[in-house]
Amino acid sequence: MSVLDELKFDEKGLITAIVQDEKSKDVLMVAYMNRESLEKTLKEGKATYWSRSRKKLWTKGETSGNFQKIKSIYYDCDMDALLLIVDQKGVACHTGNRSCFYRELKA
Repeated sequence: MSVLDELKFDEKGLITAIVQDEKSKDVLMVAYMNRESLEKTLKEGKATYWSRSRKKLWTKGETSGNFQKIKSIYYDCDMDALLLIVDQKGVACHTGNRSCFYRELKA
């Protein structure tokens, strides 16, 4: 049995993927992966996710050129979340910001 068989995908077949920049350590984005997108990511070395809105696979950067080269992938202790360490080319956020986490929530 491989680790992929042990990962805990949710009822929709998805697992949360947190994406972190290798150099800056900034959290760039959160996305979702299914087994197919994870296998493609591992095979090709570029981050590929499952689009919940479009209901299809998408490789980050396929239209923008802002690819994410995989450096390493970790899974958490519960095996229900992934941490992708990437070399981010360009920006990660569709808004043009480097990270999707550019707004602070203040109490």
